[in-house]
Amino acid sequence: MNLQSPKVTLEKSAEDTFNFLSDVKNFESLMPENISKFEVLDTDKFLFALKGMPEIILKKKETTPHSKIILGAAGGKLDFSLIGNITEIEANKCDVELTFEGEFNAMMAMMIKGPISKFIETLATNMKTAI
Repeated sequence: MNLQSPKVTLEKSAEDTFNFLSDVKNFESLMPENISKFEVLDTDKFLFALKGMPEIILKKKETTPHSKIILGAAGGKLDFSLIGNITEIEANKCDVELTFEGEFNAMMAMMIKGPISKFIETLATNMKTAI
């Protein structure tokens, strides 16, 4: 299953945006209002939970300076990735698009598609004010 957030344009350089997203503690400022828990577990790992949902641990898996950050599930029953693609437009302007990729059975995919789509859309939208 592949889901994409709307592309957001930020009045920040690709480097500044990449640096912000590289620091996992900054993800707290991107979370939706219905977050019930956020905890930094390590320099590259954090745990969060939304009301009514199980806790999820994300770990920074791979980075390509100033253009891509890949966070992946760390433990748990679901294997998925959250990918942040950063495209420089000008010196102080860039586009960011989040992609959620995971392999799920049809029933699970049907259940999580809506909430995950809304979640990554919220993360992307909140970047406009957080970064």
